[in-house]
Amino acid sequence: MTRFRSALALLAVAACAALPLRPAAAGETAKPVIVTLDTNVGKIVLALDPQRAPRTVANFVHYVRDGFYRGTIFHRVIPGFMIQGGGYTKDLTEKPTRDPIPIESNNGLKNLRGTIAMARTSDPNSATAQFFINIVDNGFLNYPGQDGYGYTVFGRVISGLGVVDRIAAIPTTSQDGAFQNLPSTPVVIEDAHLGNN
Repeated sequence: MTRFRSALALLAVAACAALPLRPAAAGETAKPVIVTLDTNVGKIVLALDPQRAPRTVANFVHYVRDGFYRGTIFHRVIPGFMIQGGGYTKDLTEKPTRDPIPIESNNGLKNLRGTIAMARTSDPNSATAQFFINIVDNGFLNYPGQDGYGYTVFGRVISGLGVVDRIAAIPTTSQDGAFQNLPSTPVVIEDAHLGNN
């Protein structure tokens, strides 16, 4: 019976770990969620803000927990602007994603140097897994932006900004017309995990 209860307890813990992050209750401050991107250029540590962007953070963490980002690349690198990744493998195959999430760009967070934001199409509610890290302050991406929506910032780099700058300095090329700013040497996310170890 004790062994049965222990097994049930472990199942309950596992089920809780798989649940999405819940938004903080009124008056409660949500703690930053730390995520590490281990790339072949170096480590980037992010502090995500579930208080200001609860759905976006929960979505990103879900992809991290699923191992989705492992083996994806930074496929769009533009010096003086941003680096974008999280959607394609080294052979430029686009990974299938879950459904898009609603935009949360009107949250007070700005597209400043070192912040992370969700990439999207012209549809404001089209963000799935791809993200970008701002290399400089990009005020024109802030809510309401040029299209009435802007881009959702949901965290910032707290360690490894030098790695971001090194990625931004890698020469780029175009390929197949679809990739205009593709690093000539692939920049691979070897792992993405919660915590900073």
